[in-house]
Amino acid sequence: MPIKKTLRGTYVPIKVWTDDIEEEAEKQLLQLASMPFVFRHVAVMPDVHVGRGSTIGTVYVSKDVIIPAAVGVDIGCGMAAVQTPFNLVMLEGKLGELRHSIERSVPVGFHEHKDLVRQTEGWDGWSEFKNLTPFVQNLFRKAQHQHGTLGGGNHFIEICYDERDRVWILLHSGSRNIGKTLADVHIDIAEELMKLHEIKLPHRDFSYLRVGTRECAQYFHDVLWAQAYARKNRDIMLELIMNDVARTMNDGVPFEPTKVVNCHHNYVAKESHFGAEVWVTRKGAIRAEHGDEGIIPGSMGSKSYIVRGLGNPESFNSASHGAGRRMSRTRAKATFTAKDMEEQTIGVECRKDEGVIDEIPKAYKDIDTVIENERDLVEPVVALKQVICVKG
Repeated sequence: MPIKKTLRGTYVPIKVWTDDIEEEAEKQLLQLASMPFVFRHVAVMPDVHVGRGSTIGTVYVSKDVIIPAAVGVDIGCGMAAVQTPFNLVMLEGKLGELRHSIERSVPVGFHEHKDLVRQTEGWDGWSEFKNLTPFVQNLFRKAQHQHGTLGGGNHFIEICYDERDRVWILLHSGSRNIGKTLADVHIDIAEELMKLHEIKLPHRDFSYLRVGTRECAQYFHDVLWAQAYARKNRDIMLELIMNDVARTMNDGVPFEPTKVVNCHHNYVAKESHFGAEVWVTRKGAIRAEHGDEGIIPGSMGSKSYIVRGLGNPESFNSASHGAGRRMSRTRAKATFTAKDMEEQTIGVECRKDEGVIDEIPKAYKDIDTVIENERDLVEPVVALKQVICVKG
């Protein structure tokens, strides 16, 4: 499908891959497009909704500026998937057992590992921790013990099956407390620089760091570290979950995954677009260069997709990061009940209590509509349906 809508910003146009966009999200996008450093246009994915710093589902490019709040507070948040060699029939009667096994292996919410897991002890990223901003040096121990943990909110672990009944592991997580703290530190620094230089902005969340400055160099260093931490965090969880799957489905015998996909959807990177070397910020968007494998999840009661990028330059080689919320967490809690959660997650082994109502499926957009709206950005390769969902 082509671009559905174009908004006229002050400096650049805004190209939108959906008609389903809130008024408040449009307002945020117009504010971003009023910043003179935005290059060429703003690309808006079909899962777009209001967010902090910039609208979630937004891709913007600049030659000389990075907005820390637009990258987000969960630096490197993303998805990972593993295709196992097992068939769905092997899970019959074992869903509850496997769910509880995963919940014992992977701490969720604010919890962390009591003892360091083997995989994090040997991670070479720890040697670079001392070079992160001084404001996080007291978090070394916490960062280590949270490595290999899920977190809360919309983060999840799922056991799924595809069209051929092959079993997959799917998970969504990011850089945990250390990533949030790094983001908060640099967002504050950017805001202070705007005050210092008396730079007026449409909103403080657009406070920026100029490439070439000491502050921007430190931020980009810390962002790259947090992105690596987040990717390793997902790798560790996958290994822990694979052990649970092996115990439940394969008599404890380890197995080799048939396929592994791991991709960020909250990050900044230096890339080449329209003949220029630029800084690309993807806030709730994945890279979808030609041939790139990515993951676009739905809600905890719908499908998710493994996709292959088509390399559309108009989206800066990007695609959506999920279904996208159609209502806020507060509104979802006020609208739905635990009974609604039970009805909307029939057939899924998961929590169905009031503590997860903000993640109820109908609080999200329809994933198939989102995928249809970006057929010029990605090609769906595998459709996945969950039978187990673990939430923080």
